[in-house]
Amino acid sequence: MSADPSAFRFVSANRRVREDRRFVVGRGNYVADIVREGTLHVAILPSQYPSARILSIDSSAALAMPGVHYVLTGEELAAAVDPLMNGLDTPNVKRYPLAVGQTRYAGEWVAAVVAETRAQAEDATEKLRVSYEPLPFVTDAEQALNSDSPPVHPAHGSNVLLDKTFVWGEVEKDFAESPRHLSFRVVWGRNSTVPIETFGVVASWDPWREILDVWASIQMPKYPDQIARALRIPANNVRVHQDVDVGGSYGVKRGIKHTVLVSHLSRRLGRPVRLIEDRLENMRGGDQHGPERIFDVDIAFNDQGIVKSMKMRALDNAGGYAGRAPFQLGKPIGAIVGPYKINSVQYRAQSVTSNKAVQEAVRGFGQSPTNYAIETAIDKVAAAIGVDPVEVRRRNFIRKDEFPYLIPSGTRYDSGDYHTVVEKVLTHVDYAALQKERDRIRASGMLAGIGIAACLEPSGGNSSFEPLLNEKNTTTTWMDSCRINIDGVGFVTVTIHTTSAGQGHETLVATVVGEVLEIDPDSIRVVRPDSLASLPSNTPVGSRMAIMLGGAAFHAAQKLKAKFVKIAAHQFGCTEDEVGYSNGRVTATKSSDHLGWADLVSIAHRNFHLLPAGMEPGLETTHVMQVPTGDKLPENGRVQMYPCHSFEFHVVLIAIDPVLGKPDIRRYVIGHDCGTVINPHIVKGMTLGGIAHGIGAALLEEFVYDGEGQMLTQSFMDYLLPSSHEIPKVEIVHHCTPSPYTVFGQKGSGESGYLGAPAAISNAINDAVRSLDISFAKLPIRISAISDAVAAAKKNNQ
Repeated sequence: MSADPSAFRFVSANRRVREDRRFVVGRGNYVADIVREGTLHVAILPSQYPSARILSIDSSAALAMPGVHYVLTGEELAAAVDPLMNGLDTPNVKRYPLAVGQTRYAGEWVAAVVAETRAQAEDATEKLRVSYEPLPFVTDAEQALNSDSPPVHPAHGSNVLLDKTFVWGEVEKDFAESPRHLSFRVVWGRNSTVPIETFGVVASWDPWREILDVWASIQMPKYPDQIARALRIPANNVRVHQDVDVGGSYGVKRGIKHTVLVSHLSRRLGRPVRLIEDRLENMRGGDQHGPERIFDVDIAFNDQGIVKSMKMRALDNAGGYAGRAPFQLGKPIGAIVGPYKINSVQYRAQSVTSNKAVQEAVRGFGQSPTNYAIETAIDKVAAAIGVDPVEVRRRNFIRKDEFPYLIPSGTRYDSGDYHTVVEKVLTHVDYAALQKERDRIRASGMLAGIGIAACLEPSGGNSSFEPLLNEKNTTTTWMDSCRINIDGVGFVTVTIHTTSAGQGHETLVATVVGEVLEIDPDSIRVVRPDSLASLPSNTPVGSRMAIMLGGAAFHAAQKLKAKFVKIAAHQFGCTEDEVGYSNGRVTATKSSDHLGWADLVSIAHRNFHLLPAGMEPGLETTHVMQVPTGDKLPENGRVQMYPCHSFEFHVVLIAIDPVLGKPDIRRYVIGHDCGTVINPHIVKGMTLGGIAHGIGAALLEEFVYDGEGQMLTQSFMDYLLPSSHEIPKVEIVHHCTPSPYTVFGQKGSGESGYLGAPAAISNAINDAVRSLDISFAKLPIRISAISDAVAAAKKNNQ
């Protein structure tokens, strides 16, 4: 482990991302490229009601349409498959791919039409006749909490999925002893990653071999297991082909309901079946919405701005079914105080069902909304005592010499040097000059503000938040794996066991294996076997693959190196301590004896008589890696969550035309420390993409529902994404604080940028309008909201 890139040959080198080549020339392999002979296509009929009883479905006219083979209803499907899995212990919140008896949000799938072409299937859905009885509905989370609100799942007894309060430390004592308190509410609007490629899946059942082949644009753990469970077939009857490019995900490409649906149809019809969402299906009913969260925060602090305690209530609107949404309230527990030395915390996590589309895992898994709440609190503390927001953060930061640092909720932060990162950023941006520029813009008649945000990216994800929120879950293993084989002529092939979701895994493992074996990474082939030939993997969730897949590749390569050393020592007649490995060559330290790569490979593959006693021939190793520090269940509401914690420090300058209300980002600088960087291009891409995502969440993106329970933002005409015009030049200041828990000192960066950008932009806008005695407490902060608030404030001050 070293923070010095010069200590490595390939790690941290500015090498190309090997995946880019095939994407740039249009040779990616997407689900839409999978063409199986005789494939049938599926189109979906959605519910137009947010809540309604399904009285009947007449499919006769649809079945008479050209090319139509079948119409599947929820009642038929529910008889053939088991409910989809819930993370929480909520057995009466049952979910199937199609609505059964009742619809629970506008856009929920009611029936599926199967035809020779997608166009024929779509036309036939218009001929389906469904008789509904509309029911009362609820879309607001606070209303859903009320005992008299319309029940989304009557058998469950209420709309509450989760209501759990944690108290870490002496909260009431710290509040009583603190001379200053403040309380506020902020709201995180429902948005997502909205990938350009919607979810797609092809399923083909072979009755003679009793095997289900699946090609899907997935990013999720335990996908084959969940398919098999729902279909009531053995898990080794499911073969997921993982050499599929996902085309953008960051959590939302789970697609279990899609897959169970087409897999059942393939078994029923004896043909391959394909479902690729159109944009409407994806936006309103594709299970890709993110958190919609209300935060009520109380802060206790002293006259110097030192925060002693925090009370936080987070109320999340999960939508029509439980899914993974409630767990997005769990991950933030692992960094509930951010980078600050807050002595005690009370955290109430509430999740409710409502008649909105279902939430799924979205980049950061709930951490970015929580960071927004924490960073808003720190800015409010700074304003209350009249001190610069940067200085208040400095006063509250954990110091470099205090790591590993135990936070109140039980997680030990691995390492950090927050003050140094801040100083590097402030030097780079020339903070005093930036403040003068803000004042110059203000003097010109514009509004202007500087936004600051400091936050952590927990990485190396394990499953510990699941047993924390569901005591019946006792999972403590969250492994990832790697297999390396050196063939008989000396070429290296590495197998990894997950799909290509855009995070550069091929580059990652080739770099790591090349570093350990001291051979050119470009000579190493990286492949993805199907799920039946794979070792266990929990996929790229929770910024874990640099740590987990990189660690597994490192240890597998070390095992191969150790085998080379043992073979050579046996030939030289010496101990293993008396030989040295360098650049694929083993040399005896006390003589001139040496064996090159080709010699070692030849002995391992061809000369069994020259191998040490008990050694197997060949050169193949595997390693299954468990999450560092992730080996215990929660105790008394405290848990070691993620092992590593990257750090971000954002500085943003925004100018606003007071009439139009349009924010213009004039400067954006981020200080970033994710430990040892394995590939700088990948980390840069993650950071820039994350900031773009965060700008969208802060200013533009939201799934909006009207009073009738209808979603108004069903296309990119209404759901606004930031374009190149809204994304400024981003300046990245690097720092490296290695983690003591990883093989090279690396930490995760897959969620970087996004975790702090919304908070920084919100703080900048509120700094800009503070002189008008207004503020904004809900994201996104739209242009219309700014212009209306500014106009009203100016009118009141006349």
